[in-house]
Amino acid sequence: MGDKQGAKMALTEETLNDKIEVLQMAAGYPVIQVRTATIIKRDDAEISRTFHRHVLTPDADLSGEDAAVVAIAGTVFTDDAKAAHAAAQEAE
Repeated sequence: MGDKQGAKMALTEETLNDKIEVLQMAAGYPVIQVRTATIIKRDDAEISRTFHRHVLTPDADLSGEDAAVVAIAGTVFTDDAKAAHAAAQEAE
């Protein structure tokens, strides 16, 4: 047997935003793309990593985002960016 009898193996899960990108859309406004990694560890050794991406537009609700994403949004989601996004939505 590979495991010590009686020893319990600890499984832990960690979630972190491991990539935050600002992309400039052709319509003249930026979006923020956030990649979130979910990491499963057994006794501190990584055994699995999966990714999820979501995109935030200038009109996004940022209440569920972490501080780094909110700080970036505060910089790139200017009044001009919000106006360009609203104009693009109206044009659709």
